[in-house]
Amino acid sequence: IGERAGNAALEEIAMALRVREDRFGLHTGIDTRLLTATSKMVSTFTGFTVQPNKAVVGRNAFSHEAGIHQDGVLKRRDTYEIMRAEDVGQSIEPIRLGRHSGRHGLFSRLDKLGLQIGEEEREAVYNRFVELADRKKEVNEQDLYYIVGAERTGPNEAHLELEHFEVASKSNGAPEAVVRVRHVRTGESKESYATGDGPVDALFSAIDHAVSETSVLVAYNIRSVSEGADALGEVSVLIRDGESRFPGRSRGTDVLRASAEAYMDALNRLAAFRADEDSVRFVNQRIVMAYRGTVA
Repeated sequence: IGERAGNAALEEIAMALRVREDRFGLHTGIDTRLLTATSKMVSTFTGFTVQPNKAVVGRNAFSHEAGIHQDGVLKRRDTYEIMRAEDVGQSIEPIRLGRHSGRHGLFSRLDKLGLQIGEEEREAVYNRFVELADRKKEVNEQDLYYIVGAERTGPNEAHLELEHFEVASKSNGAPEAVVRVRHVRTGESKESYATGDGPVDALFSAIDHAVSETSVLVAYNIRSVSEGADALGEVSVLIRDGESRFPGRSRGTDVLRASAEAYMDALNRLAAFRADEDSVRFVNQRIVMAYRGTVA
């Protein structure tokens, strides 16, 4: 009945059964401490945002702003909370992560968040953490989910590589962009210049010229996935080529860089799709030739 009545929030059902087990006499066997980690992992992979005030797994689910609420919670948490934040994986962590944090602090926090990192992933995850910590004053929980999620989803096969870009906006003129894109298979690099209605439009137009692409940009979205002036911005794009559509996504503290990387991600998906089509066409052609006895 999902399409008609909405999908049931299973985390709410699981917690309702847990906190009222004495009344319902039911037990799910779910490790509820992993609910928040699971919710954020799904959000990272799908691109759908968890609303801040979402019950159980939203970042404000256990926040209290009103003075009378704060006073009551400080004296006794169950005054306003029927469940503990720790029970759903939202425990407050006193250790702050930043550029001076070591491996032990990082992986200890990840472990507490329920994010199990295999030995083969640790180096890549740590390198992503260091790279982000160099750009941000503090790496928060949302950033950690991004770091792990980005490593596990992995980049697409690179057919095109953005080597360099510059964007300039002027008060009395159209924004300008210069990019240099390398075609991985041929090793050839091409530089292109373009103007646009805005810096992102100029950037995308310059990339299109550099790769000789005629796909259509269907959607461009940006949202903040962490807090503060140095928050991570997530950019998602959708391009269309004929009847086929290709998504792209990237995150970073630099919105223009994230926009360029998201667009390149979509173009690489398009390039991979075309390469697969060419391979299928070649194989089919060889099969036909073999059937006709024309293959040497």
